[in-house]
Amino acid sequence: MTSTREHRTRPEAASVAETLRVALEVALPTLAGGVMKRRPAAMALAGKLQFDRPAVRLLRRLRDRHHGRALKLRVPGRSVELALSGADVKRLLAGAPTPFSPSTVEKRAALGHFQPHGVLISDAADRPGRRRFTESVLDTGRPLHELATPFAHAIAEEAAVLPSEGSLDWDTFNVAWWRLVRRVVLGSGARDDTTLTDQLERLRLDANWAYLHPKRKQLREEFRRRLTEHLNRAEPGSLAAVIAAVGEDTAPDQVAHWLFAFDAAGMATYRTLALLASHPAEQERARADLGDTGDTEPAQLSYLRACVLDAVRLWPTTPMILRETTEETSWGPAGTTVLIFTPFFHRDPDLPYADRFEPDLWLDGRAAENPALVPFSAGPAICPGRDLVLFCASTMLANLLRHHRFEQASGPVLSPDRPLPATLDNFHLKLDLVG
Repeated sequence: MTSTREHRTRPEAASVAETLRVALEVALPTLAGGVMKRRPAAMALAGKLQFDRPAVRLLRRLRDRHHGRALKLRVPGRSVELALSGADVKRLLAGAPTPFSPSTVEKRAALGHFQPHGVLISDAADRPGRRRFTESVLDTGRPLHELATPFAHAIAEEAAVLPSEGSLDWDTFNVAWWRLVRRVVLGSGARDDTTLTDQLERLRLDANWAYLHPKRKQLREEFRRRLTEHLNRAEPGSLAAVIAAVGEDTAPDQVAHWLFAFDAAGMATYRTLALLASHPAEQERARADLGDTGDTEPAQLSYLRACVLDAVRLWPTTPMILRETTEETSWGPAGTTVLIFTPFFHRDPDLPYADRFEPDLWLDGRAAENPALVPFSAGPAICPGRDLVLFCASTMLANLLRHHRFEQASGPVLSPDRPLPATLDNFHLKLDLVG
């Protein structure tokens, strides 16, 4: 029987040709870029060929052809649906964890490589406790974490290590970002433990292949042992100290996911800096909004947070949101996988701001009116680290902008006078420090 908790028109069946085009123009480029760990070479090609642009055009045609109704793709042996309307996005994300679970076959196969007990892929019995633990440690829902002051000190110190003249490239920024992440999550004792995050990177590269790559159990155990040693120190001023106070048997798996998510946060921060470097008016407004706050003083920095949110809207770090039905619904039988391709909804050509940098939409209510703008997902399974990520990203940007002005030195043109690229390769962006 179809669930009474959601009422909608049943999806239409896609043709074989439509299914093939979705596979080739939407799914394949997304997978090639690396879902769990971005592949720089693949991202360079994607940026050059602008893979997301034809994908958005295709889904727009499908939406118009099928009047916004979801499509049942012709996938042998699977029940797979593709969402094409904002109303369906809202319904799917609001329906977590039942009847639309964030734990899907694909996620369990991929995340199982490095966090088999993570909250995102937990079953109905284990998920509530793990989610409560995660929200408690990350201070979900609070713009300033209870440890915002020591975090702000760590951010200021790592920002100060970055170049003060010349240019800034991704590799240099990324080294500083990971030092910061290890300090925030595990304490200063982990600042230089690149082995830990290198091990996680190798596991994540395996996870890109999900069930097609054998699990490296020895490497995972070495990573877990090293991570647990840092957690056991419970260094004051770090999330590890909060974890020790709260307690959770699966803490290492949850922390592995936070480290994974912070990688995407670094990409979003650097992309935001590139947008500000190429949009002088927005850069000056961001600098003006810093006011008299010092480098180590925690602040909400609303405009900079809006800039980060819009960078993630423009180039989602999670391009494909997946849900799996836990019971029969109008989407299909239990076990149906539903796909939400976020670049389509974020860059819908019908949106007046689709291809431009528009931070104000996160401040004036326009974003809240559009349920399909989901830079950190939405609903009960919204990213629990959203507030902490926005704090770290905006505070890092504040430290950089307080002391320097930036201009874009290389990479695709990010101009306020032309549509922004649909796909952005952050790995080959370089910025000049000009003052």
